[in-house]
Amino acid sequence: MYWSWMRLAAAAVALSGVAAGYIVNVDRATRQGQDLAVVLANYFSMFTIVSTMMAVAALASAAAWARLHPDAEREPLGIALVMGIVTAPMLLLGVVYNVLLRGGPSGAALGDSAGIAMLDTFAIEVLHVVLPLYFLADLLFASKRRGLPWWGLAVILAYPVLWLMHTMIRGEFVADPSGAAPYWYPYPFLDPHGAGGWGSALIYIVGIFIAFVVIGAGIVALDRHRDRRRSRRASSAPPIGAVRV
Repeated sequence: MYWSWMRLAAAAVALSGVAAGYIVNVDRATRQGQDLAVVLANYFSMFTIVSTMMAVAALASAAAWARLHPDAEREPLGIALVMGIVTAPMLLLGVVYNVLLRGGPSGAALGDSAGIAMLDTFAIEVLHVVLPLYFLADLLFASKRRGLPWWGLAVILAYPVLWLMHTMIRGEFVADPSGAAPYWYPYPFLDPHGAGGWGSALIYIVGIFIAFVVIGAGIVALDRHRDRRRSRRASSAPPIGAVRV
């Protein structure tokens, strides 16, 4: 039962990170005279933010189900699928940021106050460190996680594919709010207008997809392994009321 409280706590922490980033973006857009509606639309189109909001919904749903079914041995397939869908991007965000991006150029903007800089750091650490670590712990130790069928891997992969399609199409129709370009992509490596053109962008897209396949397959395999162990323990346990000799 305590995992339901942990999932609710993780959802609250995730929302605090999104809220901190929201405040930072509103402050910067206001100071720099940018179109606030466009800035916020871009913010809520970023992979990190979309994934986090999906994670909040998944965690809340899983926690609510657990509270309503305290005697159930494992969660239903629907809950298992939504948890798998959000676990994969959370783990990928943690790996990419902490292995490739940590220690790189700061995201601080000119004129940031000390408070805004602190909120920015808080948002980054919560969304790219705290949440990935939580989802890793949930994957490894949550007591009622259900093993997914292998076709669940296709469901897990549907989200990043749809996000990439939306992002690559939208990017051409949204101007950079800073006025630097008539297009906007949330991450430089996806920008087909860069030095490498579409070739470079496609290489990154293929790399992201392969990473998702590997992580998604790992999630399905680990959940299935834990489910088999749970089944073996249940089948080997003596019947209630049995006397050991």
